[in-house]
Amino acid sequence: MIKGCIFDLDGVIVDTAKYHFTAWRRLGREFGFELTEKQNERLKGVSRMGTLELILDWAGIEKTESEKFEMTERKNVWYRERILEMTESEILEGVMPFLEDLRAKNIPFALGSASKNSIPILNQIGIKDYFVDIIDGNRTTRSKPDPQTFELGAEALNLKPEECIVFEDSQKGIQAALSGGFHAVGIGKQEVLSKAHLVIPNFIGRTFEEIVELL
Repeated sequence: MIKGCIFDLDGVIVDTAKYHFTAWRRLGREFGFELTEKQNERLKGVSRMGTLELILDWAGIEKTESEKFEMTERKNVWYRERILEMTESEILEGVMPFLEDLRAKNIPFALGSASKNSIPILNQIGIKDYFVDIIDGNRTTRSKPDPQTFELGAEALNLKPEECIVFEDSQKGIQAALSGGFHAVGIGKQEVLSKAHLVIPNFIGRTFEEIVELL
């Protein structure tokens, strides 16, 4: 029986991917590399340092560990400048009615995101207190597709993985949910998230019962 939910943040609750993209592209341009939108798709669900490693590999550039740290910190400054201007208007359509539906039915839910900026973002859009717990990149030691993020989310909800639905928009996130024994619902395109138990384009008009019935 499904008793709780765990939500990814970027691409599920809000679309901050566009801010990541512009910040990473700005960084890449400093060493003559132009990050494409297609390459950016592969960065979804990847940790900050993991993303930089991929970009450097694509660019054929090597950096020292201290240089990599400085670069990720610089990128994060640019990213935070943008997210600290966010408002509740940037919550994706359909999300708030779905969260309110869960609250009305006493279905607990947590956040499970690789982002280290989850709390500032949730504060900006005014829904931090909706979540039982926030598991993000500051609290995990292994990034997706490892299921650690979602396992910690299930623990916070006092539920087993098979009692939780994970909502994800990335292939790595879906893989993490599946490997951890969770019910995986992809938010996006079927052709991208085909390994999920269920794929829906968004939360518009959806209810918890409907999602459960479709799984």
